Amino acid sequence: MTQRALDSSGEQTPGSPRPTKIDAGAELDPVHPVELPPSGHPDATGLTTAEVAERVARGEVNDVPVRSSRSLTEIVRANVFTRFNLIIGVLWVIMLFVAPIQDSLFGFVIVANTGIGIIQEWRAKKTLDSLAVIGEAKPTVRRDGVAAEISTHEIVLGDVVELGPGDKVVVDGTVAEADSLEIDESLLTGEADPVLKRAGDPVMSGSFVVAGGGAFTATKVGREAYAAQLAEEASRFTLVHSELRSGISTILKYVTWMMVPTAIGLIISQLVVKDNNFKDSVARTVGGIVPMIPEGLVLLTSVAFAIGVVRLGRKQCLVQELPAIEGLARVDVVCLDKTGTLTEGGMDITEVRPLGGSDEAYVHQVLRSLGSSDPRPNASLQAIIDAYPAGGEGGGKGWTVTDAMPFSSARKYSGAAFTETDGTPSAWLLGAPDVLLPDGDGTLTEIEHLNEQGLRVLLLARVRGELDAPGAAEGAEPTALVVLEQRLRPDAGETLAYFAQQNVATKVISGDNAVSVGAVAGKLGLAGAENTLDARRMPTDPDEMATAMEENAVFGRVTPQQKRDMVAALQSRGHTVAMTGDGVNDVLALKDADIGVSMGSGSEATRAVAQIVLLNNSFATLPSVVAEGRRVIGNITRVATLFLTKTVYSVLLAILVVCFQVEYPFLPRHLTLLSTLTIGVPAFFLALAPNKERAQPHFVRRVMRYAIPSGVIAAAATFTTYLVARHHYSGPGALEAETSAATLTLFLVSMWVLAIIARPYTWWRIGLVVAMGLGFLIVLVVPWLQDFFALKLVGTTMPWGAVGIAVAAAALLEFSWRLVGRRFGA
Repeated sequence: MTQRALDSSGEQTPGSPRPTKIDAGAELDPVHPVELPPSGHPDATGLTTAEVAERVARGEVNDVPVRSSRSLTEIVRANVFTRFNLIIGVLWVIMLFVAPIQDSLFGFVIVANTGIGIIQEWRAKKTLDSLAVIGEAKPTVRRDGVAAEISTHEIVLGDVVELGPGDKVVVDGTVAEADSLEIDESLLTGEADPVLKRAGDPVMSGSFVVAGGGAFTATKVGREAYAAQLAEEASRFTLVHSELRSGISTILKYVTWMMVPTAIGLIISQLVVKDNNFKDSVARTVGGIVPMIPEGLVLLTSVAFAIGVVRLGRKQCLVQELPAIEGLARVDVVCLDKTGTLTEGGMDITEVRPLGGSDEAYVHQVLRSLGSSDPRPNASLQAIIDAYPAGGEGGGKGWTVTDAMPFSSARKYSGAAFTETDGTPSAWLLGAPDVLLPDGDGTLTEIEHLNEQGLRVLLLARVRGELDAPGAAEGAEPTALVVLEQRLRPDAGETLAYFAQQNVATKVISGDNAVSVGAVAGKLGLAGAENTLDARRMPTDPDEMATAMEENAVFGRVTPQQKRDMVAALQSRGHTVAMTGDGVNDVLALKDADIGVSMGSGSEATRAVAQIVLLNNSFATLPSVVAEGRRVIGNITRVATLFLTKTVYSVLLAILVVCFQVEYPFLPRHLTLLSTLTIGVPAFFLALAPNKERAQPHFVRRVMRYAIPSGVIAAAATFTTYLVARHHYSGPGALEAETSAATLTLFLVSMWVLAIIARPYTWWRIGLVVAMGLGFLIVLVVPWLQDFFALKLVGTTMPWGAVGIAVAAAALLEFSWRLVGRRFGA
């Protein structure tokens, strides 16, 4: 059979070697590989090497440039050609002509920041590209009569591509062979029900196999394939569709609206109303416009995301969509698939219990034949193969397979029919006992006790009649119980504990028996593991289902469609849901969840729809993703407050200058110095620092409720100092003295905003704030720096007055922040 064996209890453990096609009447032989048979289809053995070369020469290759990231040209364009870079660039050119180089420093800072952004995103691109290659699934293609794995882009027109459960159809084609082949086309058509395919039926790229197996001949490759454009677009490196990014865009939109009329008023005030030196007026006008632009905020957000990708990449975590880092940090419910997540793929048989007086040796022979008949064994069947290898005691030859029933998540069992050594036909099912046995059967009580110990139990049942006859399962004769023990992941318990500490609810959703799953979850310390529910008794009403989901922690016998409905039910209650899984039965739920997480060894279909792929197959990597998302969200919220405080006080200062008809107090060099010491350098360190705060919604409101009062207080204190200084100083050099006093007040107030944002203090945060203060002090005491930045405190009365005003403003800042914290929450 070409189908991949699936776990009889409803779980799939992919990763087994690709099989070759086995003839239905071939004698089972574990020693010699089975060759590709003639199937009657002209393309059964695939293209020859010469035919492949010919098609490559004609360009009939699947050369769709599916990229995991933006090209270098796109990265440069996105970082350089921005609205604010254009504004600042024009102002920079003006300043280069009318003012000393000190007043043009802001332009060099922008160049440096843009360069940093390009470099960091380029690093992220290289990480994404390398990880995408590692995680890329390779379809099995027949060439020269041999089945081999090749890269997707190497497929040519006319290639014969093999299919098994979980495999994605990578190009359009026509079915050449079908063995109960069921394909899910929901990713393309929205129709969730699988479609049974027969030889000659078309298959579309982007669909995936849910049951059975077969092969198809490629009829459309490259950009002609149905899903080629969708796949390319979906896999691009994106920085959109996240609350953080959309929130910043909203803020920048409002800033632009405020900036335009304010800047016009400032220009008129400084150039027309005031009769000053033209070049000095231009310099002070530009000095008022430049700080209104929170240009570094967009840069730091991009850098924070990019560095997050690099950090996670080092942990073998492929982030296919950058907002997924943020999204997982906002998740409050994680739905876990048990097999491959809480347990390792391997299992061990602990016991085989014959039922109804069945001969034990005969049962072993049946299990041996079932194991040998499937070329793609999953964890459960591999355990049977390990315990009863073909050719072992009792022999392994003489039984031939005549039919096979692929596993279906809806059925929860698989089967095979044989002709035994003496010519007697027999048909067998291997699957979930509570599905194959009628309610009330005494054996179920025995199984329940085993499940309570966390053991997995499969039922071997004999079918009287044809394997695929209607009602075959209902009339099956119980023959033996196969008891397996699952291997728990050593790090799963710590990961569950982490989510519990972070107030993230964990729901285990499995196709296995609910009691058995609950026992496994209990061993790992999952809170509420005793609250189990069999999904066959799950209410269908969405609201009732949501209540059941919130009240229980473990769900068993869940069908793929139910997994999808469960995710939707939780979302209907306002939960942000993450879904993890590795099997084809998880695809629908992964697609609909807010964040889909796939194991690297999972089926190609799961990796295609997931936003995050754990290439190391370790569930324990998820806390790192959550932590990275929280670091990005928490830190960007912090630094956004810094940037927008500057925007608010810059706009207000400009308005006050226009209203009072006075010179703008600052030259660009003054605000470049202040921005560097109180925002630029600290923001870079704060944006990349560890941060474990739980992600909170409403980014814009949270930032503005702190930035607006801080900006208002800073502007009021600075302008007050400026007006007092205008009355205090007179004569030549008065404007420079007034500017110096106002700069001192603004620096001290901005430093206090920084000190508040840097909390809770650590040694390096304290060191950062102190270093910035020392930097300003050095400027004030070193003569050549005084001249360079045009800062010189004159006398003692006014400088100390500026300090006193700043202290009063700092006290008002503390009061306003605590008031906002009490009223709206931290």
